[in-house]
Amino acid sequence: MRFATTAQDGTSFQYNDAKRWLWLVGGAWTFGVPYVAAAIFFATGGALWTVFLLPLHIFVIVPVIDYFVGEDRDNPPEPIAEVMTADPFYMRMIHILVLLGYASVIGGMWFVMSQNLPVWAGVITIAILGLHNGTLITLAHELGHKTNKLDRFFAKLSLGAVGYGHFMVEHNLGHHKNVSTPEDCASARMGESVYAFATRELPGAFLGAWRIEGERLKKRGHKLFSRHNEILQSNAITLVFAGGLIAWLGPQVLPWFILHGALAYWGLTSVNYIEHYGLLRQKMPNGRYELCAPRHSWNTDHTFSNIMQVQLQRHSDHHANPMRPYQVLRSFDDVPRLPSGYPGCIALAAIPPLWFRVMDPRVMKWADGDLAKANIHGPARPRLEQRWGGAPGANA
Repeated sequence: MRFATTAQDGTSFQYNDAKRWLWLVGGAWTFGVPYVAAAIFFATGGALWTVFLLPLHIFVIVPVIDYFVGEDRDNPPEPIAEVMTADPFYMRMIHILVLLGYASVIGGMWFVMSQNLPVWAGVITIAILGLHNGTLITLAHELGHKTNKLDRFFAKLSLGAVGYGHFMVEHNLGHHKNVSTPEDCASARMGESVYAFATRELPGAFLGAWRIEGERLKKRGHKLFSRHNEILQSNAITLVFAGGLIAWLGPQVLPWFILHGALAYWGLTSVNYIEHYGLLRQKMPNGRYELCAPRHSWNTDHTFSNIMQVQLQRHSDHHANPMRPYQVLRSFDDVPRLPSGYPGCIALAAIPPLWFRVMDPRVMKWADGDLAKANIHGPARPRLEQRWGGAPGANA
Protein backbone atom coordinates (compact mmCIF):
# COMPACT_ATOMS: atom_id res chain seq x y z
CA MET A 1 0.00 0.00 0.00
CA ARG A 2 1.24 3.47 -0.85
CA PHE A 3 1.17 6.10 1.89
CA ALA A 4 1.43 9.83 1.25
CA THR A 5 1.59 12.83 3.55
CA THR A 6 2.83 16.39 3.68
CA ALA A 7 5.03 17.66 6.50
CA GLN A 8 4.50 20.99 8.25
CA ASP A 9 7.21 22.60 6.13
CA GLY A 10 5.33 21.62 2.96
CA THR A 11 7.57 18.70 2.01
CA SER A 12 5.66 15.80 0.42
CA PHE A 13 6.46 12.19 1.28
CA GLN A 14 5.40 8.96 -0.37
CA TYR A 15 6.18 5.42 0.72
CA ASN A 16 5.10 1.98 -0.45
CA ASP A 17 4.73 -0.52 2.39
CA ALA A 18 5.53 -3.76 0.58
CA LYS A 19 5.22 -5.79 3.81
CA ARG A 20 1.67 -4.68 4.66
CA TRP A 21 0.04 -8.08 4.08
CA LEU A 22 3.15 -10.14 4.71
CA TRP A 23 2.71 -9.91 8.49
CA LEU A 24 -0.38 -12.08 8.16
CA VAL A 25 1.40 -14.45 5.77
CA GLY A 26 4.36 -14.81 8.13
CA GLY A 27 2.16 -15.55 11.10
CA ALA A 28 0.07 -18.03 9.13
CA TRP A 29 3.29 -19.76 8.08
CA THR A 30 4.42 -20.07 11.71
CA PHE A 31 1.12 -21.29 13.11
CA GLY A 32 0.57 -23.53 10.09
CA VAL A 33 3.64 -25.71 10.62
CA PRO A 34 1.85 -28.04 13.11
CA TYR A 35 -0.85 -28.54 10.49
CA VAL A 36 1.85 -29.47 7.99
CA ALA A 37 3.07 -32.08 10.48
CA ALA A 38 -0.45 -33.49 10.69
CA ALA A 39 -0.76 -33.50 6.90
CA ILE A 40 2.50 -35.46 6.62
CA PHE A 41 1.12 -37.95 9.12
CA PHE A 42 -2.10 -38.47 7.18
CA ALA A 43 -0.28 -38.65 3.83
CA THR A 44 2.33 -41.18 4.94
CA GLY A 45 0.23 -43.17 7.37
CA GLY A 46 2.87 -42.84 10.07
CA ALA A 47 4.48 -40.38 12.43
CA LEU A 48 8.13 -40.96 11.59
CA TRP A 49 8.43 -38.13 9.07
CA THR A 50 7.24 -35.59 11.59
CA VAL A 51 10.45 -36.22 13.54
CA PHE A 52 12.38 -34.22 10.98
CA LEU A 53 9.94 -31.36 10.52
CA LEU A 54 10.81 -29.28 13.62
CA PRO A 55 14.61 -29.13 13.20
CA LEU A 56 14.24 -28.91 9.45
CA HIS A 57 11.93 -25.91 9.61
CA ILE A 58 13.56 -23.93 12.43
CA PHE A 59 17.19 -24.78 11.84
CA VAL A 60 17.35 -25.27 8.07
CA ILE A 61 14.41 -23.94 6.05
CA VAL A 62 14.03 -20.52 7.72
CA PRO A 63 17.80 -19.77 7.97
CA VAL A 64 18.28 -20.80 4.33
CA ILE A 65 15.41 -18.55 3.21
CA ASP A 66 16.85 -15.76 5.34
CA TYR A 67 20.25 -16.24 3.69
CA PHE A 68 18.96 -16.10 0.13
CA VAL A 69 16.29 -13.41 0.64
CA GLY A 70 18.76 -11.27 2.56
CA GLU A 71 18.17 -8.28 4.79
CA ASP A 72 15.65 -5.47 4.60
CA ARG A 73 17.03 -2.22 6.02
CA ASP A 74 14.33 -0.02 4.57
CA ASN A 75 12.85 2.59 6.92
CA PRO A 76 9.73 4.64 6.18
CA PRO A 77 10.28 8.42 6.37
CA GLU A 78 9.31 9.69 9.81
CA PRO A 79 6.23 11.66 8.60
CA ILE A 80 5.04 8.45 6.88
CA ALA A 81 5.80 6.45 10.04
CA GLU A 82 3.35 8.66 11.91
CA VAL A 83 0.64 7.87 9.35
CA MET A 84 1.40 4.14 9.50
CA THR A 85 1.30 4.23 13.30
CA ALA A 86 -2.20 5.70 13.19
CA ASP A 87 -3.43 3.07 10.70
CA PRO A 88 -5.47 0.47 12.68
CA PHE A 89 -4.83 -2.18 10.02
CA TYR A 90 -1.53 -3.25 11.55
CA MET A 91 -2.89 -4.00 15.00
CA ARG A 92 -5.86 -5.82 13.47
CA MET A 93 -3.32 -8.10 11.83
CA ILE A 94 -1.90 -8.90 15.27
CA HIS A 95 -5.39 -9.64 16.62
CA ILE A 96 -6.00 -12.04 13.73
CA LEU A 97 -2.67 -13.75 14.38
CA VAL A 98 -3.61 -14.31 18.02
CA LEU A 99 -6.76 -16.10 16.85
CA LEU A 100 -4.70 -18.15 14.39
CA GLY A 101 -2.47 -19.10 17.31
CA TYR A 102 -5.47 -20.40 19.22
CA ALA A 103 -6.53 -22.39 16.15
CA SER A 104 -3.05 -23.90 16.07
CA VAL A 105 -3.24 -24.96 19.72
CA ILE A 106 -6.75 -26.39 19.35
CA GLY A 107 -5.90 -28.27 16.17
CA GLY A 108 -2.68 -29.64 17.63
CA MET A 109 -4.36 -30.88 20.79
CA TRP A 110 -7.11 -32.55 18.79
CA PHE A 111 -4.52 -34.27 16.58
CA VAL A 112 -2.52 -35.67 19.49
CA MET A 113 -5.60 -36.87 21.32
CA SER A 114 -7.45 -38.39 18.34
CA GLN A 115 -4.78 -40.28 16.38
CA ASN A 116 -3.52 -42.81 18.94
CA LEU A 117 0.06 -41.68 18.43
CA PRO A 118 2.91 -43.45 20.18
CA VAL A 119 4.22 -41.37 23.09
CA TRP A 120 7.40 -40.38 21.25
CA ALA A 121 5.40 -39.08 18.29
CA GLY A 122 3.06 -37.17 20.59
CA VAL A 123 6.01 -35.51 22.31
CA ILE A 124 7.55 -34.51 18.98
CA THR A 125 4.24 -33.16 17.73
CA ILE A 126 3.78 -31.10 20.88
CA ALA A 127 7.38 -29.89 20.55
CA ILE A 128 6.58 -28.62 17.06
CA LEU A 129 3.40 -27.04 18.35
CA GLY A 130 4.89 -25.46 21.47
CA LEU A 131 8.05 -24.01 19.96
CA HIS A 132 6.14 -22.46 17.07
CA ASN A 133 3.41 -21.18 19.36
CA GLY A 134 6.01 -19.31 21.36
CA THR A 135 5.15 -16.71 18.71
CA LEU A 136 2.01 -16.05 20.77
CA ILE A 137 4.30 -14.52 23.39
CA THR A 138 5.90 -12.43 20.65
CA LEU A 139 2.44 -11.12 19.74
CA ALA A 140 1.75 -10.37 23.41
CA HIS A 141 5.08 -8.53 23.47
CA GLU A 142 3.80 -6.18 20.78
CA LEU A 143 0.29 -5.81 22.21
CA GLY A 144 1.40 -5.41 25.83
CA HIS A 145 3.13 -2.10 25.14
CA LYS A 146 -0.14 -0.54 24.05
CA THR A 147 -2.35 1.39 26.44
CA ASN A 148 -5.83 0.78 25.00
CA LYS A 149 -8.04 -1.88 26.55
CA LEU A 150 -8.57 -3.93 23.38
CA ASP A 151 -4.88 -4.44 22.65
CA ARG A 152 -4.09 -5.22 26.28
CA PHE A 153 -6.93 -7.75 26.35
CA PHE A 154 -5.52 -9.45 23.27
CA ALA A 155 -2.10 -9.46 24.95
CA LYS A 156 -3.54 -11.35 27.92
CA LEU A 157 -5.50 -13.60 25.57
CA SER A 158 -2.32 -14.43 23.67
CA LEU A 159 -0.42 -15.26 26.86
CA GLY A 160 -3.38 -17.28 28.11
CA ALA A 161 -2.97 -19.81 25.30
CA VAL A 162 0.47 -20.81 26.59
CA GLY A 163 0.02 -20.13 30.31
CA TYR A 164 2.63 -17.36 30.51
CA GLY A 165 0.47 -14.73 32.16
CA HIS A 166 3.25 -12.98 34.06
CA PHE A 167 5.22 -12.00 30.93
CA MET A 168 3.65 -8.61 30.24
CA VAL A 169 4.21 -7.33 33.79
CA GLU A 170 7.83 -8.42 34.05
CA HIS A 171 8.73 -7.44 30.50
CA ASN A 172 7.29 -3.93 30.62
CA LEU A 173 8.24 -2.97 34.17
CA GLY A 174 11.23 -5.20 34.86
CA HIS A 175 13.11 -6.08 31.69
CA HIS A 176 12.76 -2.66 30.05
CA LYS A 177 14.00 -1.00 33.22
CA ASN A 178 17.00 -3.27 33.84
CA VAL A 179 17.84 -4.46 30.32
CA SER A 180 21.53 -5.10 29.59
CA THR A 181 22.54 -4.94 33.25
CA PRO A 182 23.48 -7.68 35.72
CA GLU A 183 20.19 -6.94 37.54
CA ASP A 184 18.08 -8.17 34.61
CA CYS A 185 17.18 -11.85 34.63
CA ALA A 186 16.28 -11.65 30.92
CA SER A 187 19.65 -10.29 29.73
CA ALA A 188 22.15 -13.07 29.04
CA ARG A 189 25.73 -12.65 30.16
CA MET A 190 28.85 -13.31 28.12
CA GLY A 191 30.05 -16.87 28.74
CA GLU A 192 26.62 -18.01 29.97
CA SER A 193 25.04 -20.88 28.04
CA VAL A 194 21.37 -20.78 27.10
CA TYR A 195 20.81 -23.65 29.53
CA ALA A 196 22.38 -21.80 32.45
CA PHE A 197 20.49 -18.69 31.41
CA ALA A 198 17.18 -20.56 31.51
CA THR A 199 17.73 -21.59 35.14
CA ARG A 200 18.07 -17.90 36.00
CA GLU A 201 15.59 -16.30 33.58
CA LEU A 202 12.55 -18.55 33.93
CA PRO A 203 12.17 -18.39 37.73
CA GLY A 204 13.49 -14.82 37.82
CA ALA A 205 10.82 -13.58 35.42
CA PHE A 206 8.05 -15.33 37.35
CA LEU A 207 9.12 -14.08 40.78
CA GLY A 208 9.96 -10.62 39.48
CA ALA A 209 6.56 -10.24 37.86
CA TRP A 210 4.72 -11.11 41.08
CA ARG A 211 6.88 -8.71 43.07
CA ILE A 212 6.28 -5.89 40.58
CA GLU A 213 2.55 -6.55 40.38
CA GLY A 214 2.29 -6.73 44.17
CA GLU A 215 3.96 -3.33 44.51
CA ARG A 216 1.76 -1.83 41.79
CA LEU A 217 -1.46 -3.09 43.37
CA LYS A 218 -0.40 -1.99 46.85
CA LYS A 219 0.17 1.57 45.63
CA ARG A 220 -3.33 1.59 44.17
CA GLY A 221 -4.92 0.20 47.30
CA HIS A 222 -5.75 -3.24 45.87
CA LYS A 223 -5.04 -6.69 47.27
CA LEU A 224 -2.59 -8.96 45.46
CA PHE A 225 -5.21 -11.65 44.86
CA SER A 226 -7.93 -9.54 43.31
CA ARG A 227 -9.54 -8.94 39.93
CA HIS A 228 -7.13 -6.06 39.39
CA ASN A 229 -4.11 -8.40 39.20
CA GLU A 230 -3.08 -8.54 35.53
CA ILE A 231 -1.19 -11.81 36.00
CA LEU A 232 -4.29 -13.48 37.41
CA GLN A 233 -6.40 -12.05 34.58
CA SER A 234 -4.26 -13.85 32.01
CA ASN A 235 -4.02 -16.97 34.16
CA ALA A 236 -7.83 -17.05 34.32
CA ILE A 237 -7.89 -17.20 30.51
CA THR A 238 -5.48 -20.14 30.66
CA LEU A 239 -7.72 -21.98 33.13
CA VAL A 240 -10.82 -21.40 31.01
CA PHE A 241 -9.00 -22.49 27.84
CA ALA A 242 -7.54 -25.59 29.48
CA GLY A 243 -10.92 -26.38 31.00
CA GLY A 244 -12.53 -26.19 27.59
CA LEU A 245 -9.95 -28.53 26.10
CA ILE A 246 -10.46 -30.99 28.97
CA ALA A 247 -14.24 -30.89 28.56
CA TRP A 248 -13.85 -31.56 24.84
CA LEU A 249 -10.91 -33.99 24.67
CA GLY A 250 -10.80 -35.44 28.17
CA PRO A 251 -8.44 -34.97 31.12
CA GLN A 252 -5.65 -36.79 29.26
CA VAL A 253 -5.10 -33.62 27.23
CA LEU A 254 -3.83 -31.71 30.28
CA PRO A 255 -0.25 -33.10 30.30
CA TRP A 256 0.05 -32.30 26.60
CA PHE A 257 -1.23 -28.77 27.18
CA ILE A 258 1.29 -28.25 29.99
CA LEU A 259 4.14 -29.61 27.85
CA HIS A 260 3.05 -27.32 25.02
CA GLY A 261 3.27 -24.31 27.32
CA ALA A 262 6.67 -25.35 28.67
CA LEU A 263 8.09 -25.56 25.17
CA ALA A 264 6.63 -22.17 24.31
CA TYR A 265 8.47 -20.86 27.39
CA TRP A 266 11.67 -22.38 26.03
CA GLY A 267 11.13 -20.65 22.71
CA LEU A 268 10.83 -17.31 24.51
CA THR A 269 13.85 -18.01 26.70
CA SER A 270 15.95 -18.83 23.65
CA VAL A 271 14.95 -15.53 22.04
CA ASN A 272 15.62 -13.59 25.24
CA TYR A 273 19.04 -15.21 25.42
CA ILE A 274 20.21 -13.93 22.06
CA GLU A 275 18.69 -10.44 22.24
CA HIS A 276 21.12 -8.86 24.72
CA TYR A 277 23.90 -11.43 25.10
CA GLY A 278 26.94 -9.88 26.75
CA LEU A 279 25.84 -6.26 26.26
CA LEU A 280 26.18 -3.94 29.23
CA ARG A 281 24.91 -0.45 30.01
CA GLN A 282 27.59 1.41 31.90
CA LYS A 283 27.08 2.99 35.30
CA MET A 284 27.33 6.77 35.51
CA PRO A 285 29.02 8.65 38.38
CA ASN A 286 25.68 8.99 40.20
CA GLY A 287 25.37 5.19 40.36
CA ARG A 288 22.58 4.97 37.78
CA TYR A 289 22.90 3.09 34.54
CA GLU A 290 23.08 5.03 31.31
CA LEU A 291 19.85 5.21 29.32
CA CYS A 292 19.08 2.26 27.09
CA ALA A 293 20.19 3.02 23.54
CA PRO A 294 19.93 1.05 20.29
CA ARG A 295 23.47 -0.27 20.86
CA HIS A 296 22.32 -2.24 23.91
CA SER A 297 20.35 -4.82 21.88
CA TRP A 298 21.44 -7.25 19.20
CA ASN A 299 19.72 -6.50 15.92
CA THR A 300 19.03 -8.38 12.71
CA ASP A 301 17.21 -7.27 9.59
CA HIS A 302 16.85 -10.70 7.95
CA THR A 303 13.64 -10.27 6.01
CA PHE A 304 11.86 -13.61 6.26
CA SER A 305 12.34 -14.33 9.96
CA ASN A 306 11.53 -10.70 10.76
CA ILE A 307 8.18 -11.08 9.01
CA MET A 308 7.54 -14.28 10.98
CA GLN A 309 8.34 -12.46 14.24
CA VAL A 310 6.47 -9.20 13.46
CA GLN A 311 9.79 -7.34 13.32
CA LEU A 312 10.86 -8.32 16.84
CA GLN A 313 14.36 -8.72 15.44
CA ARG A 314 14.64 -4.95 15.01
CA HIS A 315 15.14 -5.09 18.73
CA SER A 316 17.48 -2.14 19.03
CA ASP A 317 14.80 0.38 18.10
CA HIS A 318 12.22 -1.40 20.25
CA HIS A 319 14.23 -1.00 23.45
CA ALA A 320 15.23 2.56 22.71
CA ASN A 321 11.61 3.42 21.83
CA PRO A 322 9.28 0.86 23.48
CA MET A 323 6.06 2.51 22.32
CA ARG A 324 7.04 2.49 18.65
CA PRO A 325 4.85 -0.12 16.87
CA TYR A 326 6.31 -3.04 14.97
CA GLN A 327 5.47 -1.82 11.47
CA VAL A 328 7.69 1.27 11.78
CA LEU A 329 10.61 -0.07 13.82
CA ARG A 330 13.80 1.21 12.25
CA SER A 331 17.02 -0.37 11.09
CA PHE A 332 20.22 1.33 12.28
CA ASP A 333 23.71 1.09 10.84
CA ASP A 334 25.64 1.48 14.10
CA VAL A 335 24.13 -1.30 16.25
CA PRO A 336 25.45 -4.76 17.14
CA ARG A 337 24.31 -7.32 14.59
CA LEU A 338 23.51 -10.99 14.88
CA PRO A 339 24.95 -13.35 12.27
CA SER A 340 21.50 -14.67 11.33
CA GLY A 341 17.82 -14.26 12.06
CA TYR A 342 16.49 -15.60 15.35
CA PRO A 343 15.89 -19.20 14.16
CA GLY A 344 19.48 -19.56 12.99
CA CYS A 345 20.78 -18.00 16.21
CA ILE A 346 18.57 -20.27 18.34
CA ALA A 347 20.15 -23.26 16.58
CA LEU A 348 23.58 -21.78 17.24
CA ALA A 349 22.81 -21.13 20.91
CA ALA A 350 21.73 -24.74 21.38
CA ILE A 351 25.42 -25.68 20.97
CA PRO A 352 27.15 -23.40 23.53
CA PRO A 353 30.78 -23.84 22.35
CA LEU A 354 29.73 -22.89 18.83
CA TRP A 355 27.69 -19.94 20.11
CA PHE A 356 30.62 -18.67 22.20
CA ARG A 357 32.97 -19.04 19.24
CA VAL A 358 30.73 -16.95 16.99
CA MET A 359 29.32 -14.41 19.44
CA ASP A 360 32.05 -13.71 22.00
CA PRO A 361 34.29 -11.99 19.42
CA ARG A 362 31.30 -9.87 18.43
CA VAL A 363 30.72 -8.87 22.05
CA MET A 364 34.39 -7.94 22.42
CA LYS A 365 34.31 -5.89 19.23
CA TRP A 366 31.24 -4.08 20.58
CA ALA A 367 33.08 -3.49 23.88
CA ASP A 368 36.17 -2.13 22.09
CA GLY A 369 38.21 -5.07 23.36
CA ASP A 370 37.59 -4.18 27.01
CA LEU A 371 36.14 -7.12 28.91
CA ALA A 372 35.08 -4.81 31.74
CA LYS A 373 32.58 -3.18 29.38
CA ALA A 374 30.71 -6.45 28.81
CA ASN A 375 28.07 -8.13 30.94
CA ILE A 376 30.01 -11.14 32.24
CA HIS A 377 28.80 -14.49 33.58
CA GLY A 378 30.64 -14.88 36.90
CA PRO A 379 31.61 -18.56 36.58
CA ALA A 380 32.95 -17.93 33.07
CA ARG A 381 35.13 -14.99 34.11
CA PRO A 382 38.44 -16.89 34.52
CA ARG A 383 38.04 -18.49 31.09
CA LEU A 384 37.10 -15.18 29.48
CA GLU A 385 39.97 -13.29 31.11
CA GLN A 386 42.39 -15.95 29.93
CA ARG A 387 41.01 -15.68 26.42
CA TRP A 388 40.51 -11.93 26.18
CA GLY A 389 42.70 -10.49 28.93
CA GLY A 390 41.88 -7.51 31.13
CA ALA A 391 41.22 -6.97 34.80
CA PRO A 392 37.94 -8.11 36.35
CA GLY A 393 35.07 -5.76 35.62
CA ALA A 394 32.64 -4.33 38.11
CA ASN A 395 29.77 -6.65 37.16
CA ALA A 396 29.47 -10.22 38.40
